[in-house]
Amino acid sequence: MTVIATITGFVTWLTLGLSNPEPELRIAVGLLVFVAVEVTLFHYVVTCMRRHCRHHAPKMDHHHRLSPGS
Repeated sequence: MTVIATITGFVTWLTLGLSNPEPELRIAVGLLVFVAVEVTLFHYVVTCMRRHCRHHAPKMDHHHRLSPGS
């Protein structure tokens, strides 16, 4: 996750470098983009883990069979 956020922040910093803003503004916007991407990816991973990794879900009884009439 951090690699993706770092690359996105760096590309933003480079892109802003072509438009000649102040160096402090370039650093601030690059850092803001890095944090935004990192938080978004972290939220996505945590949400997926909650949805797909159900370690706390009640265990199913695998020995229970349906009756033939069901």
